[in-house]
Amino acid sequence: MKKKIFLSAITALLLYANPLSAQLWSIGARGGLAIPNLTAGSGSAVNPLNKGYSSRLGTGFGIFAEYQTSKLFSIQVMLEYSQQGGKKDGFQAFPVPPQMVPLLGPQTPPYLYADFKSTAKMDYLMLPVLAKFGWDLGPKKKWRIYAGAGPFAGLLLNAKQVTKGTSQVYLDEGKTQPVPANPANPSEGILSLSFDNSKDIKDQLRSLNFGLAGNAGLAYKMKRNMIFVEGGGNYGFINIQKGSNNGKNRSGAATIMVGYAYYL
Repeated sequence: MKKKIFLSAITALLLYANPLSAQLWSIGARGGLAIPNLTAGSGSAVNPLNKGYSSRLGTGFGIFAEYQTSKLFSIQVMLEYSQQGGKKDGFQAFPVPPQMVPLLGPQTPPYLYADFKSTAKMDYLMLPVLAKFGWDLGPKKKWRIYAGAGPFAGLLLNAKQVTKGTSQVYLDEGKTQPVPANPANPSEGILSLSFDNSKDIKDQLRSLNFGLAGNAGLAYKMKRNMIFVEGGGNYGFINIQKGSNNGKNRSGAATIMVGYAYYL
């Protein structure tokens, strides 16, 4: 039901146009680089699984319609695909695999530690609605600078956790308690595991996200055409995980985009 309401809102906002003021409308597309990251919360929302993420590289692209109410102010509605997530590279925590519980016995800890790469990859369909302010520059008013901000709603399309590497396993973050490969005979050495895996985690995450988006840019106008470059970002206000076993994270991304607009 939530997805139907979300998609209905997208259709209504993008298709609406007043033919009496068509000259005030522009449509266009943009695309470019996204640099997403996952932000951990604080207090009880933080555990070894959700902290320590850094930015990864992604992409984003979208289409938009913009209505200019005056020379200074306009409203822009956009439908865009946005890659979100984050990465960890190095010594980090991971949940104890069920098959290892008999090996570790009744004192099995909630997490183990190893050296590997882990990337959270999430794809969202986002609907930002931005209030934009802009100023024309130059004697012929061909250049325009602008800035805008506003809320967005995001619909989760896909999500997966990709891990890579092989590492010895430890019970603690300080590498002082190695997990023996054979508890009955510790002299056989430290347990080593392969982390090469890709896991679908969409069912662990909330399907909807809400937050704030914004950008600032420079445009060049050629009659009814306009090209632009802009930088900005988005930040979600909703903890993306449904449960608390993996901690709580919020998603966000910095963006660098180029685009084209056409005045109707």
